Amino acid sequence: MIHVIATIQLQPGTRAAFLEEFHRLMPHVHAEAGCIEYGPTVDVKTDFANPTPFREDVAIIVEKWSDLNALKAHSVAPHMDVYRARVKDMVKTVELQVLEPA
Repeated sequence: MIHVIATIQLQPGTRAAFLEEFHRLMPHVHAEAGCIEYGPTVDVKTDFANPTPFREDVAIIVEKWSDLNALKAHSVAPHMDVYRARVKDMVKTVELQVLEPA
């Protein structure tokens, strides 16, 4: 299994619009061969002693794929090109962590 954590830094004030586009994408990704989990998350304000500072303009995408080939196929799926075009003006940076169970 492959895990992906995608940290997306957004332009200020665009998170709601970004998440709307992301939710439009999700059914297409969930239908892909090898997709186990794929969804957005956002920071929660807490009173824990040492949390990551709250980031209003960040979305974290949590993904699980059956294997690296499924992830590679996902990255070139036609619906991903459509999604990228729709959100390109909202996204500042994308950081990908591709992980495997240890």
